[in-house]
Amino acid sequence: MIHNLNITAVVENTAGTFDAAGEWGLAMWIEADERRILSDTGQGHTLLHNARLLGIDVATAEALVISHGHSDHTGGIAAVMGAGFRGKIYIHPAALSGKYQREKTPPHRAKGIPPTSYRALLSRVADVVESPQPTEIAPGVIVTGAIPRRNTYEDIPDPFFLDENCTQPDPLIDDQALLIETRRGWAVITGCGHSGLINTLNYAKEIIGNSRIVAVIGGLHLFRASAERIKATTENLRAFGVELIAPCHCTGFEATGALQNQFGSRVVALRAGLTVRVSEA
Repeated sequence: MIHNLNITAVVENTAGTFDAAGEWGLAMWIEADERRILSDTGQGHTLLHNARLLGIDVATAEALVISHGHSDHTGGIAAVMGAGFRGKIYIHPAALSGKYQREKTPPHRAKGIPPTSYRALLSRVADVVESPQPTEIAPGVIVTGAIPRRNTYEDIPDPFFLDENCTQPDPLIDDQALLIETRRGWAVITGCGHSGLINTLNYAKEIIGNSRIVAVIGGLHLFRASAERIKATTENLRAFGVELIAPCHCTGFEATGALQNQFGSRVVALRAGLTVRVSEA
């Protein structure tokens, strides 16, 4: 079990400190006692700048976890490797597929792993660990793999596709979360949470059993969600008894406000340069 867990947003849509830069995307630096893990890389524009500002050396990470294959989470992979990262890379194989977002008129926008990041992954193929199912990184640190989607209200509202003509909908089976066991309970760390927060937490419980979920940290992809879905999500979240909720990136203002109305001071918006902590004390 981890005694002290610190999670810092290195890349996020908005800056939470004076010198940090914001960009649409997410990367989180995870300090779990002596372990160092990087979760996602943002688009790659601000990662190394913000890391230097925060005194973070991405080369010291033992693992890079890719939450899914969208460019705003994978664009900095080449930069991380160029900075000296030599650890393992955990990624669902479907993240490597082509991904597109439909525009009103063609050409549609490529949304998948950028070419520079893809080439960087190919150059380190021996270090790539595919994680279609729950995969242990270290004792008490698990990547979920594909998350079953059982709730009818947690759909994929965005126009994502697997082909450049946007005829094959992308089910985003590559969406995965990171689970970390602390002495107070498990922390669930999401990238975008495309599978739905409640689906993710329910699957986390299947993996960890009767253990408690104490924290939810990351993007919750509710910025385009209906009022009904936001309400259902916040109401169903109560059953998990989570102590800390740190929404960011694609959660959206309305959903963040709804969470704050429901859970008060347990909700802490995470911005670039800010850290949330789960400690035993």
